[in-house]
Amino acid sequence: MNDVAGPVLAEIPRSLTAVAEWGACAVYLLIARRRFSVVPTIGVLVLALGVLLAVQNWAGTLPIAWWIPGMSVAAAAMFGFVYLGLDTSARGAGFVAARAFVLAELAASVYWQLDRFYAGRVDGAVQTVGAVITYVVLFGAVALMERNQFNRGARLEASGALFVGAVAIAIATFGISNLSFVSVDTPFSGRFGSEILYIRTLVDLCGYIALHVQLRVHHEAIARRDAEAMAQLLRSQHDQYEITRRSIDEVNRKHHDMKHHLEAIRSEEDASARSRMLDDLEDSITRYGAVVQTGNHVLDAIMTAKLSRAGERGIEVSVVADGRLLSFMRPMELTSLIGNALDNAIEASGALAPGRLRQIRFALFAQDDFTMMRIENTFDGTVLRDGDRIVTRKRGRGHGYGLRNMETAAAAYDGVVSVTSDEEWFSLRVLFPAQASSA
Repeated sequence: MNDVAGPVLAEIPRSLTAVAEWGACAVYLLIARRRFSVVPTIGVLVLALGVLLAVQNWAGTLPIAWWIPGMSVAAAAMFGFVYLGLDTSARGAGFVAARAFVLAELAASVYWQLDRFYAGRVDGAVQTVGAVITYVVLFGAVALMERNQFNRGARLEASGALFVGAVAIAIATFGISNLSFVSVDTPFSGRFGSEILYIRTLVDLCGYIALHVQLRVHHEAIARRDAEAMAQLLRSQHDQYEITRRSIDEVNRKHHDMKHHLEAIRSEEDASARSRMLDDLEDSITRYGAVVQTGNHVLDAIMTAKLSRAGERGIEVSVVADGRLLSFMRPMELTSLIGNALDNAIEASGALAPGRLRQIRFALFAQDDFTMMRIENTFDGTVLRDGDRIVTRKRGRGHGYGLRNMETAAAAYDGVVSVTSDEEWFSLRVLFPAQASSA
């Protein structure tokens, strides 16, 4: 290969750069959920190719000092292409556009490195065919590799952290890969044409691998959270089954003795003694009816198990809830939200010294155009914080009151979590908009 910078670093044809950018965006229209049907999507593809060709040709007329603004306009055009073609939000489109931009840079780098290696050995027609083959192979491989990371059946969403991370990786990749073209007088710049091209290709490849890993780690974190929530749901359902089974067994045993108790009560002539015996009998059977029925079987399972646990710790629990108001929530989010909230309340109230009020109040009701869930519990009045985040007094840092999990579960339905406290009561509120309840 020729190490003379001039012939090697000759600028890649603008039209081929535009095709690389178009192809990178088209990959995601192929593997993610599209906004339109097939025919309108083809129209978007044709329009996008024309726009990107026009942008690149215009950028080619600008002086070198305007190279970065020209690339910014091209990146904006890619964002518009993705936002128009995919069923996603502006943030989701930005996340995908960042990935497409790095992919386009990688495709152009790979093609141009191959082209410069064979420069002068093949004619122009063969070079064009080589570009088409390079793009098809690379984009096809990426589509196969990435298709499992995008759900064709669901709207594409990206969190703020995911979006910022992808944009940061794209900017860093673009800056480092093109550093040698801006200046060779840095510790990280290449000196020769072949070296510069190799650095650009390698950095673009690493950047795209980083983006791929970023999304995979994000999906694995979601899968772990869902698995934990499902395990909690199953535990709650199992707890309810065990509670019901034990209650039935104990009721059956009590039944055999009940008639003897009733006979003893009837034979007792002292009214006050008879009243005490009735009170004792009532107390002995009260807890067998502690099965919550709110109209939502998932919520019933969670509440019944938690009430049993609270009762074992001497905590009085009052429940006023219309479980149908949370019918829009998936069991995993509902379990995570209610389970964490009640666990925290039981832990805080149960830690109070004997003789102090141990009480939890759970309420779920409609308020104006919102669904309100409120959980209040007595506690020792001490709230520890790590910055803005509430933390528990368990050993080690990073243990929280589960607020992060609750906020994640609520945010999936545009809900908002808030907490307040005074010297005796800790209150957690979750507010869902009406549209979530009707979803």
